[in-house]
Parts: sequence; C-alpha cells; structure tokens
Amino acid sequence: MKKVNQIIAGVLLSVSFCSVALATAWSVADTGAGRVFAGEKGLSLYTFRKDTPNLSNCYDDCATAWPPFLAKADAKATGAWTLVKRNDGSMQWALKGMPLYYWVGDSAQGDTTGNGVGGVWDLARP
Repeated sequence: MKKVNQIIAGVLLSVSFCSVALATAWSVADTGAGRVFAGEKGLSLYTFRKDTPNLSNCYDDCATAWPPFLAKADAKATGAWTLVKRNDGSMQWALKGMPLYYWVGDSAQGDTTGNGVGGVWDLARP
C-alpha cells in the first residue's frame, strides 16, 4: 500500500508541475465580435496598426488609454507568442511579433469596445 501511495503522490506531483509549465497569461474568449485573445483577467487584447513587428509605438497618452499587456519577469516566448522590450525595459506580450494591449474602455470579460478605434486598433484573434 505504501508503494501505491508513493506512485500516486509522484503522479500528482508530475501533473502539478505540468500544469504550472503549461499555464499561460492569455486565453481565447467568445465575444459578440467572435473569438478573441484575452489577458489574465479575461479582458480582450488588441493590436495597434502603427506598431511594427517587435516594436511598440504606443507610449505616454497612448499607453494610458491602451495599457500594454505586460509579461511577468519569468515569462518565456512560446510559438506565436513572443515578447517585446518596451522603452522602460519592461516586457510586453506580442502575437507574431505585434505588441498586445488592453483598452481602458473595456471593463468586463467579453467587452470589445476598442475594436476599430481610430481605424488603427484591432482585436487580437486566434
């Protein structure tokens, strides 16, 4: 019985480590505008047409209205999800090199009110 308990404990520990390793800062959300990528709090993510791959051009007032989707210090790029270094040294999540942002006008999961703002903001889609 002791051996079985040790095996079960080992399996549970392995599953726990796998869950941590596979945890992501983003998810896919179903919204009235279709499926979009969402950040940790479930808020929709956007791209800025004035950005270029691997470079954010949204600072100061722009970043106040469109807060960057910042990565934690230990974040690692994976697949299409990359990291962009901002002017202040912080790291921002990017999708295929395009930096990602929240919109201050979205306050609840599923909100997509930033889509098309100024003709330069688009929902990040899977």
